Amino acid sequence: MSPFDFLNAINHSKKDIMIDDLDEKAYVPFVVNRSLSYFQDTIMFANEMNRWHHIDNRLAFDFLINTIRKRKRFSKWIKPEKENDIDVVKEYYGYSNEKARQVIPLLTHDHITAIKGKVNKGGRRN
Repeated sequence: MSPFDFLNAINHSKKDIMIDDLDEKAYVPFVVNRSLSYFQDTIMFANEMNRWHHIDNRLAFDFLINTIRKRKRFSKWIKPEKENDIDVVKEYYGYSNEKARQVIPLLTHDHITAIKGKVNKGGRRN
């Protein structure tokens, strides 16, 4: 079972799909709470489950399936945008992500464009 099966049961089908211990281990509270936090009518329930993170997975699933109203809910997950300047600095200097983020404010726009010119390998995508 995937966490999205549990989300579908909580949001739409209202069917108790947590039958045995293997299903309880497949339940990932972080993923369920994160996906419920995208909607106005379920954000408070997700926050409550975050406050009570130490309870059993079965109790958390029962609470959510019995309190959240039946409705089709779907949203795309927000993903971080990729920053080209950080990738160029990482490649040129051999830095990690954290180190490159610290160095970016120290470099001027001219330095970054010069580094991009040196790192550029050619091809169709520039």
